[in-house]
Amino acid sequence: MKHLDLLLIVFVVVNSAFAKAQSTSTSQDITITIVSEKNQELLLGATAYIKALELGAMADVNGKAVLKNVPTGTHQVSISFLGYASETLEITVPGASTYTIALKQDSSKLKEIVIQSTRSTRSFKRMPTRIEFIGGEELVEKNAMNSTNISMVLRESTGIQMQQTSQSSANQSIRIQGLDGRYTQLLKDGFPLYGGFSGGLSIMQIPPLDIKQFEIIKGSSSTLYGGGAIAGLVNMQTKTPEEEKELDLMLVGTQALGTTFNTFYSGRGEKWGTTLFANANFQQAYDPDGDEFSNLPETTSVTVNPRVFYYPSEKATLWLGLNATYDDRTGGFLDVIDGSRTGYTETNESSRLNSQFSYDQQLTSNSSLQVKNSLSYFNRDLILPNSIFSGEQTNSFTEVNYKTQREKTDWILGANLYTSSFNETSEFNRNQDDTTVGVFANNIYDISDRWILETGLRTDVTADWGTFVLPRVSLLFNGSGGFTSRLGGGLGYKIPDLFTEEAEFVRFQNVLAIDKDRLSAETSYGMNLDFNYVTRLSDDVKFSINQLFYLTAIENGLLLQESPLGNSSLEYFNAPDITLSRGAETNMKFSYKDFKLFLNYAFIDTRLNFLEGNPQKPLTARHNAGAVLMYETEDWRIGYESYYTGEQLLFNGTETTDFITMGLLVMKNFEWGHLYANFENFTDRRQSRFSPTLAVDNGVPTFNEIYAPTDGFILSLGVIWKPFGNHEEHHDDD
Repeated sequence: MKHLDLLLIVFVVVNSAFAKAQSTSTSQDITITIVSEKNQELLLGATAYIKALELGAMADVNGKAVLKNVPTGTHQVSISFLGYASETLEITVPGASTYTIALKQDSSKLKEIVIQSTRSTRSFKRMPTRIEFIGGEELVEKNAMNSTNISMVLRESTGIQMQQTSQSSANQSIRIQGLDGRYTQLLKDGFPLYGGFSGGLSIMQIPPLDIKQFEIIKGSSSTLYGGGAIAGLVNMQTKTPEEEKELDLMLVGTQALGTTFNTFYSGRGEKWGTTLFANANFQQAYDPDGDEFSNLPETTSVTVNPRVFYYPSEKATLWLGLNATYDDRTGGFLDVIDGSRTGYTETNESSRLNSQFSYDQQLTSNSSLQVKNSLSYFNRDLILPNSIFSGEQTNSFTEVNYKTQREKTDWILGANLYTSSFNETSEFNRNQDDTTVGVFANNIYDISDRWILETGLRTDVTADWGTFVLPRVSLLFNGSGGFTSRLGGGLGYKIPDLFTEEAEFVRFQNVLAIDKDRLSAETSYGMNLDFNYVTRLSDDVKFSINQLFYLTAIENGLLLQESPLGNSSLEYFNAPDITLSRGAETNMKFSYKDFKLFLNYAFIDTRLNFLEGNPQKPLTARHNAGAVLMYETEDWRIGYESYYTGEQLLFNGTETTDFITMGLLVMKNFEWGHLYANFENFTDRRQSRFSPTLAVDNGVPTFNEIYAPTDGFILSLGVIWKPFGNHEEHHDDD
């Protein structure tokens, strides 16, 4: 019996020692909940990383980062999130398995993006509508690449093509996902100030220095802003006054005989604030081809945009803005432009005057009212040797909207009135007046932590084109581990007008007026689906990928064809079948310390189903790709970019060649500002190297379609002086 008791004691001691040894050698899972210190908001995407073990995890939708199989010992865990100061947490294994840590916001870090184009105050990451954002450092780089207009910013966004419509004037039209420019709404601070008679000149007359961010919605957005947003919309959000004054002075010169001066000032006191933007661009006629015909027109362009802000209380903001632009550009034979002889030139002389008024009133802690109005006047003279096309267009836009926010739902209710009046002052009578009254409602509802639903409905009543009911829906899924997905779709419409790319190409000659009794408005339906994944592989390495699939169908598309009336007249008809645009866009981003690599690919399949064989839309490349490598430090910003444009079809069915353009930006940063050199298209890819851009018969030029750059290599040397306010906002744009 004694031997049995002794054996039992030995067994207990050995088993206890074994269990203790086993417990000290076993790894442990550690769960860290990461929140913001200010409001205890869960920080989805924050990272926890043990450098010594090369072990990390990303916070899921519940703000929890789970470190798997952490071995025995004491470890230092680095906790970080964009826009917040990093913290270090010490853990011991074995020990507690759950921790909570709060991060402080850091104004010197990346700022969270708030999108304005949806009228919601939700952050970028909590919007079901898919929105692309361009701002911060990327916008600084694009400003340096082209300080005269916004074409560079838009052209280098995946799936967007800038289509040049005239060699003489260098007009450009924006194409989103293969659809003509008339299907994209251009907004500035939410106001529809462009398009119509100004056409491709709009892109050329918007300098980018005062713009804070670009917001791009691809696919039907008519529910948000009414007709015209079938392909999407681009909202340019300008800078507003801050307590810290800001002054930017920018001077740029090019080897292509161009000079640009930009200045921007902003400042704010207790009750009043102001911003002032001014631009002057001077371009001599430039001919890189050596054919004595300008590829860049002789240009004088001046823009002045003052705004005054009044803050009657902490809950109210009122601002008034005025934008005035004068633009005179003449292209043609060089010796005709300089007055040595008479002959062919094309002159576009235009002036623009816009006013904007906006009043925002916070009614309660979770509701607000906004009233805004804009008046726009545009005058243009298009002068050719044997014809003049001139006219005036006056537009007005008035909107009232009410916003309310609850714990799980946001509502936006509103109504607007839009008027457009075109009065031709040349020999033909192609006047057109349109009035549209619209009411809309938009709701965003948090179904759960993972699912957010957005629904909207607009009804527009037009004076001559009927009533349009426009629903839309978007669904956001927030997965774990940095995965999100968005699915959305809606209806759209566009009122016919005279100003299409086809009419611009023939300089509006012999184009008959819009016949409201015979034509119908263009209508559309579309949808898109995207998948987004973001991960941090270590403290230094970050990777993200976004995959988009889309489809847009346009019914009653507006076509310009020979008129049965003869006399070389061109008349508008509705297409008997749909235009179908479908495709995919892929965007990838790698970050490693001071280096960033962006890769993109766009497949654009835009079919004209009303033509035999359903051919691809002319001047639309099915395959486009790009690569951008950036090196950024406090002292330097160096970027190399390369873009591939695939084969395109001309209107006669001929297939063009594909081509690659390359660019290099070198910028030196100082305490007082920046010095930079930009080598745009330094391999000098231009259309004249592939095929002629024009033919000349007895001194009269005949123009071919433009499918590649016409200006070739452009070297820009610039200086940006910041006497004060020398800071640039950084954004969490993933």
